[in-house]
Amino acid sequence: MAKLDGDDLIAAATVGELKPYAVQVVLEDYNPDWPAWYAADEAAIRAALGDLVLRIEHTGSTSVPGLAAKPIIDILLVVPDSADEPAYVPSLERLGYTLRVREPDWYEHRCLIQRTENGAPHSINLHVFSPGRSDPEITRILAFRDHLRTHNDDRALYERTKRTLAKRNWKYVQHYANAKSDIVEEILTRALAS
Repeated sequence: MAKLDGDDLIAAATVGELKPYAVQVVLEDYNPDWPAWYAADEAAIRAALGDLVLRIEHTGSTSVPGLAAKPIIDILLVVPDSADEPAYVPSLERLGYTLRVREPDWYEHRCLIQRTENGAPHSINLHVFSPGRSDPEITRILAFRDHLRTHNDDRALYERTKRTLAKRNWKYVQHYANAKSDIVEEILTRALAS
């Protein structure tokens, strides 16, 4: 749920070339295959990283049954030290991941990706955090997911918001994510209060 505001901040956090999105966000109706895709990804990550995997979770909209989503599996991975990229990034690169986001000032967050346009069987955003410093964000991510899984009204509200925003063209996909921030915070307030 990172909120990179402004093109300069997006560029500063991006590893490699920053390419404009320049297409509409495509949302698909919930696909019952998404959990199986995640399970395969989880098994591969566990096999590659072994004891470095402290926690791994299916997050994002594809983890919420009944919710429309971009067909990208979001995974939350907790390793001992996300800033220690040599400890885990090479193993993930051998699985086909590419490091795309480095945010040392935001919970030492890293994001590695796989994309179908580069030969992956499905697209993945792998968000890497560490225990301790990242705990507040990990709590938020999981509370949001769990709340949407059990609260139909908020799940419907979130989907309506996403579908409305998806009709617009965005320079970067991060702009689309940022545009959802107000509704995410509103739902999170309810999630964390319950």
